Amino acid sequence: MSHRVSVFAAAFAIASIAALSAPGAHAQSKRDLAAASVLQQRMDAAEKRYRDGMLADDEEAASAASSAALAEMKTVIEACAKQKGCSMPGMLATYERLLKASPQAGEELFDEDGQDPIDEADFTAADVPDEANAASLLSEDGQRFVRMVQFNPAVQAGIRRWLTDMRPSLMDSYENYRYMQHLMSPPFKRHGLPEALLFGIMAKESNGKVHAGSRAGAVGPLQFMPATGRRFGLGNDGTGFDTRYDPAASADAAAQYLSERMAQLNNSIELSLAGYNGGEGRAARVFQGSGGRSFWDYDVYNQFPAETKDYVPMVIAAAWLFLHPKEYGIRWPRVSARPAMVTLTQPASIYELTICLGNYGSRDGYMRALRNLNPRWDVDSTIPAGTALNATTRIAWLYRFNCGNGKRAQLAKQLVQSNVQSALVRIGPMTSAPVASADPPAQEAAPPPRPAKPAKPAKPKTYKVQRGENLTGIARKFDCDLSDFAKANKLKPPKYAIRPGQALKLAGCKG
Repeated sequence: MSHRVSVFAAAFAIASIAALSAPGAHAQSKRDLAAASVLQQRMDAAEKRYRDGMLADDEEAASAASSAALAEMKTVIEACAKQKGCSMPGMLATYERLLKASPQAGEELFDEDGQDPIDEADFTAADVPDEANAASLLSEDGQRFVRMVQFNPAVQAGIRRWLTDMRPSLMDSYENYRYMQHLMSPPFKRHGLPEALLFGIMAKESNGKVHAGSRAGAVGPLQFMPATGRRFGLGNDGTGFDTRYDPAASADAAAQYLSERMAQLNNSIELSLAGYNGGEGRAARVFQGSGGRSFWDYDVYNQFPAETKDYVPMVIAAAWLFLHPKEYGIRWPRVSARPAMVTLTQPASIYELTICLGNYGSRDGYMRALRNLNPRWDVDSTIPAGTALNATTRIAWLYRFNCGNGKRAQLAKQLVQSNVQSALVRIGPMTSAPVASADPPAQEAAPPPRPAKPAKPAKPKTYKVQRGENLTGIARKFDCDLSDFAKANKLKPPKYAIRPGQALKLAGCKG
């Protein structure tokens, strides 16, 4: 069993043992029954306070009310365990149900190591196999990874880098991964690959940013090149969306790819990673030419490019830290990542949602989580009302308070629609005031000629797309009607897919 037992499981075990071991546990007097009835009334009242509190006007009040109600329930359960005639199953069922429904529970209830004790409940709710949950990382699966890699000075140097100047990237990688863990870890488990390996690759490739891309053309959280992606089912899905950006699909493709390399390279994780980064053909040739020697063999190591020599130990180092955080003084960011769906009650973009959600329970807010969980949508594309977005219970909770209607939702819309050009006023050309001279002029000076009106620059007819731009941003830049602009360039909603270097007709644009 995992050393990280859930709060509910612990409460159940302690309460059950106490109840069964109490002398005369089954003997019930009228006084016992009356005391048990009072406890049940307290539990019912606490549940009502919890549900009423969740209808408060803002997230702070709702959080305070629900936390107080859960604390009261915990006290009642402890009293019930000592009270003859008190029925534990009903009490525990109520407590468990509301604990799982509480969006702030993941922030309030942490063990002494700073780890989230309700991870297992999160995964159970997401219908992920038991062996895929975070608690199994220190079990046989995690130890298998430790036995399969060489912990040497190169890996130690990688650990040093992750723990110094790259620590912020490591923390970001972990936080981003936690939101996607229920999507990405199952494929690795199905293929018998350690989850720590997945985390190490993702941390080095993209820091867990689904929309990351390289100059060479690799994209997605695990950075697949187009040709390699196609081999494993990634690419255009027929709607214009490239599934290399999809966390679950890319993780499944990576698991297939690594399984192939492991079978080809005598189950060497180091050589398989070298093939992932430096090309499978090179890795196979080096392996065969060396007679199957280790990646750390001097002659084998020096046949790989510098990037691969750096890549392999850095991935293993990140995976090692994922398995041994306490040993290195790591306290991972607290992430409430239980999956949930949010159905939009009105049109909004991810930018709008980021603003109206706020950052309650998260230092950086929820834009990255929403982008990673909904890779089909650009951050500034308007998502129609009625669309179901992948989210978490906390995001769904905050959406209900802040984004359906009200001042925060209106403010978010106003901020997203703001345009710098709208702040500028056209009055006319500027003229310079004459400067008075200290000495009188010898003769009257001729009046200065009127400044010629500057010729209006011709409106550009086309625009060349720059890297990182999207259609909505370009439309805003040239004051275009998005619908007419897209139609003139034969671009289909909602993605409006464009590419760097593409020439767009500036039809229906005022700027």
